[in-house]
Amino acid sequence: VLPFQVVGGKVKKPGKRGRKPAKIDLKAKLERSRQSARECRARKKLRYQYLEELVSSRERAICALREELEMYKQWCMAMDQGKIPSEIKALLTGEEQGKAQQNSTKLAKAAKTEANSSNP
Repeated sequence: VLPFQVVGGKVKKPGKRGRKPAKIDLKAKLERSRQSARECRARKKLRYQYLEELVSSRERAICALREELEMYKQWCMAMDQGKIPSEIKALLTGEEQGKAQQNSTKLAKAAKTEANSSNP
């Protein structure tokens, strides 16, 4: 087999097709490489900052939840001893007051609706 072919009177050598890449300036190539590396380092730094912020916010949430859990444990221990913590009493009275306010608001709205529907 010959290392070249004759097609339509032209001699073709095996290998890459198309245009040959132009000679790239070595300094320009090195500068593009450096710039690419700088951008990569900047992206990496931003990614690590984001992850660190995410971790710290999750750690704060964990601490808050642990404190809340400890508070509920204290309440349960107090109720096991027959004591009702003042916080629970406040919650219960707050719910009762909230229900009374909701009922009065509903009654007031119903009265306004009736008054508006009776006036032509």
